[in-house]
Amino acid sequence: MGPRVSTAALADRLTGMIGPRASVARGVLDQHGQSESHYRNLPPDIVVFPETTQEVAEIVKLCASAGMPIVPFGAGTSLEGNAAAVAGGVCFDFARMNKVLAVHDSDMDVVVQPGITRKQLNAELRATGLFFPIDPGADASIGGMTSTRASGTMAVRYGTMKDNVMALEVVLADGRVIRTAKRARKSAAGYDLTRMFVGAEGTLGVITEITLKIHPVPQAISAAVCSFDSLHNAVDTAISVIQSAIPVARIELLDDVMMRGINAYAKLGYREAPTLFFEFHGSEASVAEQAEAAQAIAADHGGHGFAWAKAPEDRSRLWHARDNTLYAGLGLRPGARAVITDVCVPISRLAECLIETRRDADEHGFTAPIVGHVGDGNFHMLILIDPAKSEETEGAKALQARMVARAIAMDGTCTGEHGIGLGKIDYLTDELGEAVDVMRQVKTALDPNGLMNPGKIFASGAQA
Repeated sequence: MGPRVSTAALADRLTGMIGPRASVARGVLDQHGQSESHYRNLPPDIVVFPETTQEVAEIVKLCASAGMPIVPFGAGTSLEGNAAAVAGGVCFDFARMNKVLAVHDSDMDVVVQPGITRKQLNAELRATGLFFPIDPGADASIGGMTSTRASGTMAVRYGTMKDNVMALEVVLADGRVIRTAKRARKSAAGYDLTRMFVGAEGTLGVITEITLKIHPVPQAISAAVCSFDSLHNAVDTAISVIQSAIPVARIELLDDVMMRGINAYAKLGYREAPTLFFEFHGSEASVAEQAEAAQAIAADHGGHGFAWAKAPEDRSRLWHARDNTLYAGLGLRPGARAVITDVCVPISRLAECLIETRRDADEHGFTAPIVGHVGDGNFHMLILIDPAKSEETEGAKALQARMVARAIAMDGTCTGEHGIGLGKIDYLTDELGEAVDVMRQVKTALDPNGLMNPGKIFASGAQA
């Protein structure tokens, strides 16, 4: 690789290749340097809007010859600065690669381009009686969800992206296009390259096509809400539901601080106490049976007011409130920014980890609502800060560090679903030690010049 060429020279070459779909307009660049995270805006030098895998490959080759970093971009909803252009470079916006390429309904799989969002995908699938269940809350792109190994509210029943991505088409750093697998439901053919790229955050290659498992739309769906006098009782209920093998589709915990936020944001009247949101999928009979069993367990743990939401509009209202916890949380302190972080622990340690984290935040004076995918031991905290006050920023970082150290000490992980991005690079080493060196070796083998989304997972380039 020769020296990095000027932005202007590369922009001219890209314009010659794809016309106005290469942009250096300041507004476009700034838009692609932002996300839902608290990190400062880190815009790229150029944004391109490819339409085909071949275009992606040709642009990657051009970037490689020019020594220009490559940053894939989906819907911009990441929470750890995963698509921030820390070293500038070329941002690949996949908004124009948003098609369903094939639906194999008899095999229950679908082939899509990376720019399609989960809601767009499910709208396309509606007539088939099948759906894609992974729901991280935001209407994220499938490419971004794949790259960050996303999961969300229905992972307890349907798994995470790593369980639902069957095969990928990927453009490597030298412009080669590879397929990681066929459409068979299982394979023992060599290394599992699909799993390697799922969660790699664009640091190993650019994903241009994704084959996903899809699932039958349930015959019946029912949801319920139940509040508790303590976090411990709420978490114990969730654990008991899971250990009783009740096939709950979603089981979400919102603490009292978050319930205060969503009541104000969504104009609801829920009790402002630790609360579980349940959803049950199946036949009419099985859904009723699941809900009754969960209600009995909740009652055994002091649950209050187990309230049903059977009508579609009632369920939609309930989950709309849950999906907008970021904005509901921010409403608790107008003008604040949220340092959003997550950890995941074995469910037997969840109550201990969650309660200690709640106590830690309260003792240090932070407004920090908590929401958790408690069925799989994952919870998030939104630490609300005034970004103009350095002591609050530093205090939030320290609170996050203690939260992560607590989770790792409990044999958990520093991130259940947000990814490493910019913010958890040091924690990855704390968690996995020398295994991180093996990751570096894989990175070096596939991206020897370090052009693929630099500064993520491993430290390099400018920092936020």
